[in-house]
Order: sequence, then structure tokens, then C-alpha cells
Amino acid sequence: MPQFFMNKRLIILLVSIIILVALIGFSLKERDQLSWPEQFIKDTTGWVQSAVSRPTHYVAGFFENLQDLQNTYTENKELKKRLDELARLESEVQMLKKDNKELKEILGKKDSLSEFEPKQATVIGRNPDRWNELLTINKGTKDGIVSDMAVITANGLIGKVKSAQPFTSTVQLLSSMDPTNRISAEIQGKEESYFGLIEGYDKDKGLLMLKRIPAEAKVEKGQNVISSGKGGVFPKNLPIGKVVEVAPAEYGLTQTAYIKPGANFYDIEHVMVVKRSALKPELEDMMDDKGEEL
Repeated sequence: MPQFFMNKRLIILLVSIIILVALIGFSLKERDQLSWPEQFIKDTTGWVQSAVSRPTHYVAGFFENLQDLQNTYTENKELKKRLDELARLESEVQMLKKDNKELKEILGKKDSLSEFEPKQATVIGRNPDRWNELLTINKGTKDGIVSDMAVITANGLIGKVKSAQPFTSTVQLLSSMDPTNRISAEIQGKEESYFGLIEGYDKDKGLLMLKRIPAEAKVEKGQNVISSGKGGVFPKNLPIGKVVEVAPAEYGLTQTAYIKPGANFYDIEHVMVVKRSALKPELEDMMDDKGEEL
């Protein structure tokens, strides 16, 4: 009996192999239509693959989208940083261009003031409560700065040194309402010049007031106003501004001219402090009674 079952199993195995080989050969043949077992297996396999692949693709796509979102966030953050840096650089470029222009203008003005002794300085402080009155510069007595020196920009006179410390100085602007802040000025006419004093500042109009002009003086709009040098403090011919309006003063004995400053009192960065050259005595004052040079 055992030998019979062994032979039977061997026969079944051989028949199974033959059938399998036949099926393989049959499936490898080119056919227009698959058999129903093959169709059933293929459909079942496809359904299982579809059921497994959809969640897999969904999960993979979810994590891929998260990665893309993370990359986008990082790129956006980097771009914002670059935009901030670009804005800062543009601001610095504008500031450097402005400083460069002002310094070039001041250098040109320095050449034109060769008969004086100009010293370049930079504004380092300004009180918001006294914006139109005082400012602080970075030069002081160590640099030869003393009180009452004229202070100008490339566009004109802005004020005088009110006080000087070793390393800094306080400048009083022409727009200061201090009643003692007076500057002798000259209106350049076509045929003759007229003199007066800069006294006060009209904040509403943004104009300097040149007072004590003779009533008969023919002052016209657009005439240039310069320092007269007659005050004994400021050099002569420092530009101040232009006449924009003339009105009779109180009692009609004198006139007041409203002057548009050449310099912008609101925006001041670079200035020059101008020292008046020593007055040279006349030659005859240097001779004694015998005609000999002293």
C-alpha cells in the first residue's frame, strides 16, 4: 500500500507539471482574447493594485506637497530677506548720492571762498523742539572754530556759530526767532545796492525778513541778497537768498523785504564754517609821518 501511494503522488506531480507547462505555453501564445481564468486573475490583480496604489500615491503626494510647501516657505523667506537687503542698499545708495552731491557742491563753494578760511563740518545733532533754531556740528575749538563764525551750505548762508566746545559747536540758524540774531545784508540792485538787517523769520511763509530798508529804496522781486560784511563779523558776499515780496514797515519809514533762503533749513547735512580773513590795513596806515614803512 505505501508503495502504491508513493507512485500515485508521483503520477499526480508529473501530470500537474505537464498541465502547468501546457498552460504556460498556452498563455505565451499571441491571442486576441484571454481566457476567462486569465481575465479573472488579471482583473483581480488590477483591482488589488489600484486599491493599494491610490492610497500610496495619495500619501506620497501629500508628503511631496508638504515638502514643496516647505521649500516655498524657505524660498519666500529668503526672497523677503533679499528684498529687505535691497531696500536697505537702495536707501544707502540714495544717501551716498545725496552726500556726494552735497560734498561736491561744498568743494566747489570752498574754491570760490578761497579768500576766506572755510572748514567743512557735518551736522551730528538737532533738537526737534528747536528744529528751526539750533543744530550741532562735529567741529569745535580744536579745529579753530569760535563763536560768531558764519556757517554756510553750498546754496547759501544758514547761520552762525553760537557757541563752540572743544570737539563740537552749536550753530544758530537764520530762522531762529532770537531777537539778537541779526545779520547785516545787502540787496544787489541793477544800479545800486540797498542795505538792511535780517531780523526774524516768517514760519508760515518760510521766508526771512530783511528789515530797515530805506523807504525810497527800489527793491524788486528776484533780486539777490548777500551778506554785506558791514557787521564786522561775517565775510562779504555770502549768498543768502532772493527777494520774493516787499512791504512797507510800521509807520512807513522803512521797508521790509521777505527773502526766500537759498539753503534748505529743514534738510542740512554738510556745512562749512567760514572764518573772516583778517582785515589788511591800508598802505598809508602802515607808513609813519616821514613816509617810511612801519
